[in-house]
Amino acid sequence: MNRRPSLLLPFLCLLACGGGATKPQDSVSEADADADADADADADADASCAQRIAAGRYFPDDAVWFKDVRSSPVDPSSDAVIGFLQAAGWGLGRFQVDFSIEVVQATADSPTRAFTPSADYFYSPDCDQVEVPIPAGGAIEGEAGYACSDYDNNDCHLIVADCATGQLYEMWKANIDGDRFEGGCLAVWDMGRTYGPEGRGSQCSSADAAGYPIAQLLFTADEVAAGSIDHAIRFILPNDSIRNSGFVAPATHATRAGADPENGLLYGAHLRLRADYPLERLPNEASRVVARALQTHGMLLADGGNVALTAQSDRFSTAKWADLMGSRDLEAIQPNDFELLEMGPEQPLTFDCAR
Repeated sequence: MNRRPSLLLPFLCLLACGGGATKPQDSVSEADADADADADADADADASCAQRIAAGRYFPDDAVWFKDVRSSPVDPSSDAVIGFLQAAGWGLGRFQVDFSIEVVQATADSPTRAFTPSADYFYSPDCDQVEVPIPAGGAIEGEAGYACSDYDNNDCHLIVADCATGQLYEMWKANIDGDRFEGGCLAVWDMGRTYGPEGRGSQCSSADAAGYPIAQLLFTADEVAAGSIDHAIRFILPNDSIRNSGFVAPATHATRAGADPENGLLYGAHLRLRADYPLERLPNEASRVVARALQTHGMLLADGGNVALTAQSDRFSTAKWADLMGSRDLEAIQPNDFELLEMGPEQPLTFDCAR
């Protein structure tokens, strides 16, 4: 199915909407001109959207993800929380980068497909059950295509940015194999909207446990090659380092998967790399670009897992990670090199999603 047959509508209406009467030729010309103008406007909007995405800006400029936090106050619990994290360590014992998550861009011609919700990974009303654009030649996290090779053990995120509709589709546990399309939680985001503290809904999950978008917090090879990451970065921790009792904005959700340590981090925790961190410790300019972003915009706890930072795969980018940095180039950065920024009120976890 083609996604936007709207340019056919004026033609169909000429045949069916006028009761058989023939319109004057100048009216037909005006209609054609209007259709051409609309098509040009759509093309300009799509190009502008694609340029923003390439610059790492999926949402409007006043979104929380772009906030400069260099002067933001430190939370009173920072010393205790960072002390706990220093003792617990990052997942895998080092500050490592995962380069496996894909973001695929749809076009107006990309077909859409309905999916069958997976009973174990799809939650209502948190998740959206709508058709998803599936561009040819795309892929899910960690795979060569859209098929998930180990569905029960891998996250297999599917992320599609659709400039034709202005929507960002993010799915956890996606698997497309021939005619079969099953999926876990799908979160559809409006890229033209500035979401408030409740995101898509209080107590609502997304394709990440914290309930916020994934794509916006990934840094890309093109951003790093250009010398600047102008948004906060996604980070994850082992479940045993995350508190189960609640979350803080901009998170809207949490889990009860971990050990719930007293000074563990809450979902939504915002960490900032210390301003006096010696960047010369890092092995290359690419790793220093990431570190400067961590000083300027910080990183937000998004999900449970072992590889601390998440970058976007370079499959569809111009720059390539092999020419920029390796997955362990930031391992000199320790938990006690960060500060916990001031948090808002803790929200108790109830799982009562209100969309």
